[in-house]
Amino acid sequence: MLRYSLLRLGIFAGCFLALWGLVYIGVLPRGLGDSNLLWVLLLSVVVSAPLSFVLLRRQRDELSERIVERVDRAKGRLEANRSAEDAA
Repeated sequence: MLRYSLLRLGIFAGCFLALWGLVYIGVLPRGLGDSNLLWVLLLSVVVSAPLSFVLLRRQRDELSERIVERVDRAKGRLEANRSAEDAA
């Protein structure tokens, strides 16, 4: 989970730096008044979300498989405990 979160944060940071550079050189418009930082942050969120969805698909699938395995083991232990209590 930590690895996935760090990769996602890295994609966001990369988008932020790239977009900040584009705003700085004038390719993208600056925000209104003092909202330049907010503009770049929001634009970075919008750009990084689909990139993360596509680029981190394998990591997300691996993570979900591990979570499903843990849930199945917990269900098995819970059912075994219930059976042991019913038998006693």
